[in-house]
Amino acid sequence: MNLSDAIEINALRRPDYPAIVQRDGSIITYREYGVSVQRWAAVLAADGIRPGDIVGVNLKDTEDHLVALYAIARSGAAILPMDWRWTADEKDRIAGFFGARMVLSEPDDPFLNADGSWHAVSVGTAWQQRVQGIDPHTDFPAAEDPALVLALSSGTTGTPKGPMITHQQFLARFLIYFVSIGFSERDKYLCATPLYFGGCRGYSMCTLYAGGTVLLHPPPYEPSDLLAYANAQGATRLFLVPTLLRRLLSLAGGSPDAPLFRSLALLFSTGAVLHAEERDELMRRFCPRYLNFYGSTDGGGCSALMWDDPVAVAGSVGRPVFGATLDVVDAVDAPLPSGEVGRIRYRHPGTASSYYNDAIASQEVFRDGWYYPGDLGWIDEGGYLFLAGRETDMIIRGGVNIYPAEIEHILSLHPGVHETAVLGRPSHDFGEEIAAFVVLSAAATPVSGDELIDYCRGQLASYKVPREVITVNELPKSGVGKVLKTELAKRLEPV
Repeated sequence: MNLSDAIEINALRRPDYPAIVQRDGSIITYREYGVSVQRWAAVLAADGIRPGDIVGVNLKDTEDHLVALYAIARSGAAILPMDWRWTADEKDRIAGFFGARMVLSEPDDPFLNADGSWHAVSVGTAWQQRVQGIDPHTDFPAAEDPALVLALSSGTTGTPKGPMITHQQFLARFLIYFVSIGFSERDKYLCATPLYFGGCRGYSMCTLYAGGTVLLHPPPYEPSDLLAYANAQGATRLFLVPTLLRRLLSLAGGSPDAPLFRSLALLFSTGAVLHAEERDELMRRFCPRYLNFYGSTDGGGCSALMWDDPVAVAGSVGRPVFGATLDVVDAVDAPLPSGEVGRIRYRHPGTASSYYNDAIASQEVFRDGWYYPGDLGWIDEGGYLFLAGRETDMIIRGGVNIYPAEIEHILSLHPGVHETAVLGRPSHDFGEEIAAFVVLSAAATPVSGDELIDYCRGQLASYKVPREVITVNELPKSGVGKVLKTELAKRLEPV
């Protein structure tokens, strides 16, 4: 199968329906989008791209990026996502590691001048002229479920990991979006995060596969501008990372009877669990249906906390999504009873099965049909999954396992704390000590580190109380809003 078949069908069955609406309001219909995909694929074929080749997408969040994704799929090649914000050296390293045959880049990108073994191509005027002049009805060689995307899961630091996700596996992920998140051909998905990231790329491709409309409004933007665009265009689904959701909370107004997003049927996020009060505020003021989606680039979706799940489980990441089986196991992969912390593993038809060119990493996380994301957690008696942190984040103090997520949760309940990150600090006496970084709430009375330590003493066992609380203006984060604890660890000296 080839996912791009659906684009050709949509161009026939709803030719005048908007496939893409750009930030300036201009519309690309399915007839136009379908032809563009075919023509781009034909140019790729003319330049020697064949099934199994790897093509980098080093483009901004525009119509061209969305065309490139399905054009590469049409050709049978694999998509290598690249962030146009990276330096030329970063792009050179990623393209080299994955052996990209071609990299599609912006006309002004310095990467075009890199001395690499691949073919860096500008999608500027000359490219567009070739696209317009080529016959779109090219016959492409068939391939048996080739790799669709090598979705980088470790950014540009260390050895890059590229889970090989096939067309069939991507379709299985679309089924999760259809069944558990409710995507359909009637949707207007508001693309408000970079297309380089797996979530936004997948949701946009799913919308186009179904025949819906992608509304392009990529960052940077002010929360008020995003809200105005969403309401003007009638957006029905919006994905944002928790960092951006918290920025929305700065907007005034909204109520259960008159939410700020007037047409939105679902607001959803991944990356981190919101505080219970933040989740409640989002549903009261912005959209009555908010969903927290837990999963990863490598494994796809795992579980979802729905808007109508009880408040008592608001700190969880919900129950398994469509087609997913979820488990928590011990060190020898034996399932643990409810309430006990262990290693999370899950599987469904959309889970990748290996990393490109990395057999050792593949053996660590893909085993016996299961995917091990490296997270620790527990499942309650109702089947809700709670996260306890990363395996690599676990603190071992005096031989006792301590889970940072528990301490972070307690600190987050203090009115003077806006955000927090807890991690281990090397210790001569105990192996590790507990350090907490906090961002104070601007709306509350300032609180000192010693006061927060005293607060923790009243909420936690003595061995879980942080030895030090460090106040910072902000926490370092990745592009999808995850706290970069490795950066914080560099600030800690052994004690």
